[in-house]
Amino acid sequence: MGLAAFRRRDFRYFFFGKAFASFSLHMVMVAITYQVYDLTGDPMNLAYIGLSIFAPAFGFALVTGYVADQFDRRFVLAMCYLVMMASAVLLALFSISGSTEVWPVFLILVLFGTGRAFYQPTSNALVPNLVPPEEFPNAVAWNTTANKLAAICGPALGGFLYLLGPEFVYEVSAVVLVMASVTVLMIKTRIAREGRGPITMEVLFAGVAYVFEKKVILGAITLDLFVVLLGGATALLPVFAKDILDVGAGGAGLLRAAIAVGGISTALVLTQITLTRAAGRIMFITVFIFGLATITFGLSSWFALSLLAMFVLGASDMVSVYIRQTLIQLATPDEKRGRVSAVNSIFINTSNEIGEFRAGVMAAWLGAVPAVVIGGVGSVIIAGLFWRLFPDLAKVERVDRTM
Repeated sequence: MGLAAFRRRDFRYFFFGKAFASFSLHMVMVAITYQVYDLTGDPMNLAYIGLSIFAPAFGFALVTGYVADQFDRRFVLAMCYLVMMASAVLLALFSISGSTEVWPVFLILVLFGTGRAFYQPTSNALVPNLVPPEEFPNAVAWNTTANKLAAICGPALGGFLYLLGPEFVYEVSAVVLVMASVTVLMIKTRIAREGRGPITMEVLFAGVAYVFEKKVILGAITLDLFVVLLGGATALLPVFAKDILDVGAGGAGLLRAAIAVGGISTALVLTQITLTRAAGRIMFITVFIFGLATITFGLSSWFALSLLAMFVLGASDMVSVYIRQTLIQLATPDEKRGRVSAVNSIFINTSNEIGEFRAGVMAAWLGAVPAVVIGGVGSVIIAGLFWRLFPDLAKVERVDRTM
């Protein structure tokens, strides 16, 4: 496999455009979190940041998929980047103004979240149009690698630029998002669309209906939903680093880095191979391993073992996500990919928010260790349960062909 997807000119433009955008998004997120907390000193306002960005994704869930399926995906993606660029410019202007009122920030973040809401399903739906099915798993692996690297490098650069002033972060992000928009518009692939009929509830809910009709997709999406809901160990890393492992903020950073290194190294391996046997069973096994790694981390009081558990957690999660995302896209007809991707995105975003909330509440009630261990045990149980409930998903052999 290796660089198979990069032989496709249009995929190269898509890849670098998305890498630019992911890098910018992470820069903006780290800057806005620091800035709002610096201005208010109230942790509750950090929750409002997440709510402001998540609300458009939830509110426009059905519309985003429809737009991705009915309009030129290149153009929609470019417009998403420009909307987020405009948000970054507005945040820069807010920072320059010296205002200490944060309500304008939340309004700007709603605009930012709107761009991101349309970006996710459109981006996911576009990739299969740029590479043949046999190269799609390679494209997914490279995209995931870029996202993981952006998640490490973006916050690091954003934090450094923040020392010069938050406006510098937003200005750099705006420039990079313009680059992303220009890059994606250089894609030549055009997808012929049938004439657009009236927008009805049946059309908008076509993605939801297809998910429930196709058991392989339903199993993949709901497995992801429950595993993330029961996860949440990363949300409690500061608690473990300070109170259990006694390694402080630096140790918490190393634990988070171990997850990223596990994910990136595994993603790079996946760019070199194609799963041609037992893909479904491998997915369930890696979810099982994910649960065991979570339990190990929760019970560990030895920092080295905790680092290893986080590395394994990141690696196993990478494999299961890679298989699930590939199966979902290849099992969906192109005319519905945007709407199915929108359903998948809203499930993932919702489970991320609720999963962290679940971990926090259980940690407050029962303690951090039981909160993490219970989540890990739940992941193991879910893996076994879904293996029985969705036998067709477990029987999937390959991830390089349509189903």
